[in-house]
Amino acid sequence: MSIFRRVFPFFMVFVVLILAACGNTGTTTTTQSGSGAATKTTTSPVTLNIFAASSLTESFNEIKQQYHTLHSDVTITYNFNGSQALEQQIANGAPSDIFASADQSNMQNASTANLVATSTVFAKNRLVVIVPAANPAHISTLKDLAKPGLKLVVGAPAVPIGKYGLQILDKLGQSSAYGAAYEKSVKANIVSQEENVKAVVEKVQLGEADAGIVYVTDVTQQELSQVTMITIPDQYNVVAQYPIALTKSSTHSQQAQDFINYLLSSAGQTVLTKYHFIAVTNS
Repeated sequence: MSIFRRVFPFFMVFVVLILAACGNTGTTTTTQSGSGAATKTTTSPVTLNIFAASSLTESFNEIKQQYHTLHSDVTITYNFNGSQALEQQIANGAPSDIFASADQSNMQNASTANLVATSTVFAKNRLVVIVPAANPAHISTLKDLAKPGLKLVVGAPAVPIGKYGLQILDKLGQSSAYGAAYEKSVKANIVSQEENVKAVVEKVQLGEADAGIVYVTDVTQQELSQVTMITIPDQYNVVAQYPIALTKSSTHSQQAQDFINYLLSSAGQTVLTKYHFIAVTNS
């Protein structure tokens, strides 16, 4: 009995230590503060896989740097592509936490397939015509797009930029200033339909096309030395809406929601407007 009494206290200490270890799910550090010790729990590193439309490349890369400064435990990995391709990749099981689309229809497809939670519009965009800096086809107005033999590059109809481009041509075709014959001539000049907007920009930069229809946000300072913009008047233009949503398969839903909240904050909106997106608070 005396042996039991001597061993029992050590046994209890051992049990307490085991229970404490089992209950500790994070790393803790102890700091002295005034009258006693304060405990601070630090979270484990997290990687967010964000699937985003190609037109968000420049703005999202800057946001990534700013966000990591504020959240050093969060690493952001992007997959930039056409929204239709991203939706299909998520549907096929690609690991993702956030889907940022350049249109509502591809987000709706993802929602219908129960791939994403409720979406929120975080930015808007407009379209513009670009021509190579050398401008070999001598294009100076929208009417020049109907010139016979001109090489026009657009997005494929399933790609948001392609769909929006067709909507603009439809508006021009219905107007008295341009008309149906104009629309038919411009469509006859389409030589390529690309799977994302960056491919359209690249073909114009390389001189493989005389003109292309892209987002105004794709004409960055770097591109301005290689292409020239031709404005599309508001009455013919399209305002593209960019929705964003958590994916249902996300394993880091809280951190993903924090990123979306940052995009909607003044800091996130400031970066987006720097790259010529239309802020959702000002549109």
